[in-house]
Amino acid sequence: MRACRTLVRTSLSCCVECTLQSNTRPNILSLRRISSFSHSPQLFFSPFFSPIRGSRIEPCTRITSRPYGCTQRAVSLDSPEETIPQTLTLESNEDSCKDTTLESNEDSCKDTVEDLLSKNDNDVARFMKMERKTQLQFPQNKRWFPYLNEFKAGNATLSSHEVLEALDPYILEVRKERFKSVVNNRSYSVCLVVEGLADFGNVSATFRSADALGVQSVHVVSCDSSKRYRENRHVSMGAEKWLDIELWDSVQECFEALKSRGYRIATTHVGMDAVSVYDMDWSFPTAIVVGNENRGISEEALELSDLHCSIPMNGMVDSFNVSVAAGILMHYAVCDRTSRMGCHGDLTSEESQILLAEFSLRHSKSAISIANEYAKRKIASPIPKL
Repeated sequence: MRACRTLVRTSLSCCVECTLQSNTRPNILSLRRISSFSHSPQLFFSPFFSPIRGSRIEPCTRITSRPYGCTQRAVSLDSPEETIPQTLTLESNEDSCKDTTLESNEDSCKDTVEDLLSKNDNDVARFMKMERKTQLQFPQNKRWFPYLNEFKAGNATLSSHEVLEALDPYILEVRKERFKSVVNNRSYSVCLVVEGLADFGNVSATFRSADALGVQSVHVVSCDSSKRYRENRHVSMGAEKWLDIELWDSVQECFEALKSRGYRIATTHVGMDAVSVYDMDWSFPTAIVVGNENRGISEEALELSDLHCSIPMNGMVDSFNVSVAAGILMHYAVCDRTSRMGCHGDLTSEESQILLAEFSLRHSKSAISIANEYAKRKIASPIPKL
C-alpha cells in the first residue's frame, strides 16, 4: 500500500500545465496541474483521465460528479483546486442535526460483547429500559413477552405511549420509521441460547444474525471470561444494543426459566435421535441451543432438552462453524414461520408499542434524561380527572 501511494504521488507531482484546443470540436479540454494533491492523505479519482500519465482532463461543460462512497459534501471536478477540501468526512443525517435530534451513541459506545458478558448482569440489564415481568407476572397460557407497560422515571411511572410522546420531537422521522419496521418483524417465539462458547467473536456473530433475522431474545450460558479476547464490536455491529440478552450461570437454571415461559428446548446435536430442522414446526415457541466450538452441546443440556435437531450435511465435513449453524437455524425458523403464518413477527399492537418505546429509550443516553424531564413535568402539572 505504501508503494502504491508513492507511485501515485510521484505521478501526480509530475503533472504539467498545458492546453489542448481543437478547431473542429466545440469543447475545449484543459489540463491543469494538481500537484497540490500529492501530499494529501486522500486521493480523489475521476472517470475522466488523460492518456498522459499524471494528468486529469476536465471538459469545459459542467459534469456532475462526486467521490465514490461520499454521501454528503460532494465535490465537483469542475471546482477550482483551492476550493476542494483536503479532507472529507462522512456525516449521517442524524449527526448533522445535533441541535434538534437525539444523537445515537452506537459508534461512540465503548462497550464490547466481551465487556458485557465478562462482568455482571448489570452490564447487560442496563440496556433494558422498560420494566420487565417476573415469572409470577407471566400467565402460563400466554405467549412470552418480557416487558410491562411501565417505565420508571424517578418517582413517576410512564407508559409506553407517554415515553413515545416525550421522545417523538427528538428522533428523526427516518429513524422512527426504521424502528417501526424492525418492531413489526420482531418475535419472542424463537429465541437463541449459546452455551459455553469460548470465542467471543462467535458470540458476537450470533448476536448479529439474531438481530438481522428478527430474533429478539438471546440467552448466554456460562461464557468463559478467564481468557483474553480481542474486541469484537465490529463483528456484532452493535447488534447487542437492540437485543434482549439474558445471562445464566448454569444450563439447568436457563432451561427451567425457558420452559416456564412456554418454550420447548431444541439442542443442536448429530445423533440417531436427531430431527432434521426441515421437519420441525417452528410456529411452536422454540429455544434453539448451540454449544461450545470444540465440545458441542454439554451432556447436561442434551438430557434436559425436549428434542435434538440437526442440519442435514452433504459434504465431507460433518459440522458447521457454531455461528454459521446458529444463523442457518434461525433463518430456516423464520422462513418456516413465514410460510405457515404469513410472517415471522407476531407481536400484538400493545407489545409492539412497548418494544417501540424500549428501542426509543435505547436509542441514545439523552433519551433517559428527556423521559425523566417529561415525568417531572407530569408530576408538577397532573392532568385533572373528569
